[in-house]
Amino acid sequence: MNNLLIVGSVAFDAVETPFGKTDKIIGGAASYISLAGAFFGVTTNVVAVVGGDFPQEYLDILKSRGVNTEGIKIVKDGKSMFWSGRYNKNMNERETLVTELNVFADFDPQVPKKYQNADVLMLGNIHPDIQMKVLERLERRPKFIVMDTMNFWMDTTPTQLDKAISMVDVLTINDEEARQLSGEYSLVNAAKKIISKGLRYLIIKKGDNGALLFSNDGKMFFAPALPMNNVSDPTGAGDSFAGGFCGYITKKDKTDWETVKSAVIAGSVMGSFCCERFGSENLQLINKQMFDLRVKQFEELTSFKF
Repeated sequence: MNNLLIVGSVAFDAVETPFGKTDKIIGGAASYISLAGAFFGVTTNVVAVVGGDFPQEYLDILKSRGVNTEGIKIVKDGKSMFWSGRYNKNMNERETLVTELNVFADFDPQVPKKYQNADVLMLGNIHPDIQMKVLERLERRPKFIVMDTMNFWMDTTPTQLDKAISMVDVLTINDEEARQLSGEYSLVNAAKKIISKGLRYLIIKKGDNGALLFSNDGKMFFAPALPMNNVSDPTGAGDSFAGGFCGYITKKDKTDWETVKSAVIAGSVMGSFCCERFGSENLQLINKQMFDLRVKQFEELTSFKF
């Protein structure tokens, strides 16, 4: 069975939207990525850190969906990372109310021996130096490496970020970040500049406007966002996208253009499921029949004759 390795944050989130609010629930990029990735039946291993306050119940939820949690270090006398945010009525903008890094501030990822045979590596949105440290600690390079980043690292660590990008196959960012990283307004021109840093593929996420995929040989693909009847909480949608993308690639064990295009659709499907309930609740419930039905909806959304 093919292996997916995820390095990132496992944390607490507390979310408020126009449709409700939560207390502390499972959060962190690695939680969403792993739940979405494990859906595809691949070996899914996580490297993260939490405090002694992180309930065993939450770790059991990850395990119940096929996520291996042995690589999640528990600092018994520490507190888990915590983020709290509030969304406004259009759900595209959010206000961060609280960010407490706690044990994640000293995150020093150690890759267990049993995780060293990763076929696909997903580097969550963490400091570029830590992303590169993970690569240095692997005994062999995975077949396919995907990384996420954000404008904070573009502002504070641009040199390290460029170096990290040059070491991976795929970068996933949103449209605002693509423009900042490239200095170009046109996303096509932005993609050309960013891919020239050493990437095979670039994914530019556009929220409820879909996602764009670019290749280093000039190909381009657009995946629409599925019009949703119900959007309760967009937190984690981008990470669920990444998990679906990586899980599909890991399952297929191929990285050609057509496979990567399908992986973008798989990611879009997982992101759409995530939005329908608070936190990762929906990712804990979906099954193959639900997934296949939604893939068909995506196919019908973009199929036409002219």
